[in-house]
Amino acid sequence: MTSHGQSVTESPSGRAASAGETPMRAIVQEAYGSADVLHLASIARPAIGEKEVLVRVHAAGLDRGTWHVTTGLPYALRMVYGLRAPKNPVPGLDLAGTVAAVGAAVTRFSVGDEVYGFGKGPFADYAAAHEDKIARKPANLTFEQASVVPVSASTALQALRAAGPVTPGQKVLVLGASGGVGSYAVQLAKAAGAEVTGVCSTTKQDLVHSLGADHVIDYTRQDFADGTERYDLILDIAGNPTLTRLRNALTPTGTAVITGGEEGGSWTGSMDRQLRALALSPFIGQRLTMVMGKENAPDLEHLRGLIEAGTLTPVIDRTYTLEQVPDAMRYFDSGKARGKIAITIHTPQS
Repeated sequence: MTSHGQSVTESPSGRAASAGETPMRAIVQEAYGSADVLHLASIARPAIGEKEVLVRVHAAGLDRGTWHVTTGLPYALRMVYGLRAPKNPVPGLDLAGTVAAVGAAVTRFSVGDEVYGFGKGPFADYAAAHEDKIARKPANLTFEQASVVPVSASTALQALRAAGPVTPGQKVLVLGASGGVGSYAVQLAKAAGAEVTGVCSTTKQDLVHSLGADHVIDYTRQDFADGTERYDLILDIAGNPTLTRLRNALTPTGTAVITGGEEGGSWTGSMDRQLRALALSPFIGQRLTMVMGKENAPDLEHLRGLIEAGTLTPVIDRTYTLEQVPDAMRYFDSGKARGKIAITIHTPQS
């Protein structure tokens, strides 16, 4: 039994520890579905390759990609992650922790280093991570704060780069400004000198203002595409508006960057809309493009600099324990989260 009174079972798909191996706790899933498919299990610690490190995970972040892998939606993603169940039964991607072991060819890290970045299934006591997908943890952040940076902040950074350099005075609209990617996008655009407008629901307006947005649109009361304002750049993180509405809100030579998106059906999600945007873009004066986040250490190093300088600050709505990951997923799925959700796995002293 755990300290929370929840039994720990051996997972048939997450390999149980054999004789001589040290077991660890992990959240696993043997099928796609709702948060109910997630459960706590005892499995073997992951083996690491020569260019990988083993991270003792202090905290992990819950991101939209993890939700997609848990649910198996849209179905097209199963061609990558596994047809009937995820190839890696331990979910998660964002992590922050301490290096516990290093592969033979690792040169950037040593045992004991505090790191953050992208790991292979960090909803566990330990996770493997390629040395080119992690960086040293920002010194001014807790492990929980650092764990919610990699996926969302990297995606926001790459989305802004895809639009070209953001220059002072540009009008930037962020759809989904109160979410994980959006909360970082608002801060990054503002730091570049843009005039930033964030779009969110009524209850999240105060958060978006606190992130530095010059203007906030409550989408329940106002349509950003009603023609009263046009923007040089739109970051579409919400995934709802049609291409026509995006174009109506752009200047004649403006750019819209689409990232993520939850609309479009169970088979392809919003990918059809993104592909239509790419196909249309060469034939119009406006530029329509898309971004799929890439995992890399240089962006993590850049973000660390911004965080340590006070330019970028993670926003955590709620923190859950490892045993409470199913509850965290349910809360994430409710759409009520303001900013990010963190999973505490180990305190530095534990």
